Amino acid sequence: VTVRDRNVSVNGAAVPEGDPHLHNSVSVWWPGAAVAVDSGLGVRVKVDGGSVAVTVGTELRGSTRGLCGPYNDDPTDDLQQPDGTVAVLAAAFGNSWKRP
Repeated sequence: VTVRDRNVSVNGAAVPEGDPHLHNSVSVWWPGAAVAVDSGLGVRVKVDGGSVAVTVGTELRGSTRGLCGPYNDDPTDDLQQPDGTVAVLAAAFGNSWKRP
């Protein structure tokens, strides 16, 4: 799923703004001024102008990784990098997850 402003595409196919869309368990809808995408796997992303909110269902507790952290209510490992170490600085953490 690609979201640029209010322009959304799923697997390269444009999704008309305002029309709820479902494709292989991925749903897209427009709540107010935002665009929301539900993965069907318990992850929801909502984009509203310059902000992005990611929510994860409780069924994924303790099984996430990456920029959203391990979702285990332990703030000491929230900046865990791909190699398992914990970054001291948020910028170092974010940069550690960059991919070419």
